[in-house]
Amino acid sequence: MKTDLKDAEQYIKNLIRSGENQQLDFKFEISDAKKIARTFSAFANTRGGKLLIGVKDNGKISGVRSEEEAYMAESGAHLFCKPAVPFNLKKWVVEGRCVLEVEIPASHKRPHYAKNEAGEWMAYVRVADQNIQASRILVNVWKNEGKKGVWLKFGREEKILLDYLAENESITLSRFMKIARTNRLQAEKLLVNMILLDVIEPEITEKSTYFRLKKLFSESMKYDKISDK
Repeated sequence: MKTDLKDAEQYIKNLIRSGENQQLDFKFEISDAKKIARTFSAFANTRGGKLLIGVKDNGKISGVRSEEEAYMAESGAHLFCKPAVPFNLKKWVVEGRCVLEVEIPASHKRPHYAKNEAGEWMAYVRVADQNIQASRILVNVWKNEGKKGVWLKFGREEKILLDYLAENESITLSRFMKIARTNRLQAEKLLVNMILLDVIEPEITEKSTYFRLKKLFSESMKYDKISDK
């Protein structure tokens, strides 16, 4: 069944009105397949998203000029992402111009890597309308998702972390290292295991990554405190 031209225009214009966000990005054109690979990596590693090619940052429809754009998108996803990122591509005619909609689903095979400015393979995450390099903690969480037998010994460092989060909304890696007096590798490993066990969850911003208690666990701790009184 063919999509009505007016419906197609309305669909794309509604997307544009929502503005760039965690699951939507505008590109006037794709001039560098390696660079666009970071967007594919970020979308696939986060919640998925859509890339509109032929749309300027201000939302103005410019249209794509040739089939080269589709080829560049495919190159970015398949040749410059590791592992390759699957996507769906649709062509729309809006205001007489061709707009490409590239839909990238959230991946079950994360992390997906793309090369950074130095040519190193790095994983990216989508934060608001930005592609941010993922921390080593997040990458290790992704690598271990779905694996059975996560084991955690509840010791001094774990108690320090939970006691701190019982009194404070969140904590950073550097803050945890300081109060627990532990090195980076040990701190990262503990935080990874706590995330995998659904005790804490990461909150990623453009400036840093914060860790907070999962809601149900936080409520449970509050209940235990009341019961102890």
